[in-house]
Amino acid sequence: MNQIPNIQAQFDAISEEDKIMMDRINAYSLEVLGDIDPQKTRISVQIEALRPIMQEIADEKKVPIEDIFIKYMDLASIIAAKKDAKLKEDLDAAGFSDFTKMR
Repeated sequence: MNQIPNIQAQFDAISEEDKIMMDRINAYSLEVLGDIDPQKTRISVQIEALRPIMQEIADEKKVPIEDIFIKYMDLASIIAAKKDAKLKEDLDAAGFSDFTKMR
């Protein structure tokens, strides 16, 4: 079974409350979606699978589920961008910044 990725380092600009929400949604995602291939599974199926945890969080915060969905997507985008930046930084540090020069 997959482990929840340690994304703590990617949370620099994210509030503690947002971290907790992301951890809850990600943990739930692993339970209900398991090892699906997100590239081959329709996004509507993935989102529908996450609806129960998002509704639970929305109810706790007394906000519409749409607000939780938007917040989740925003935070996921921030985390993905930070992961991409870290990968680029690591590749640059390893001398792999220009693949056209590799032999």
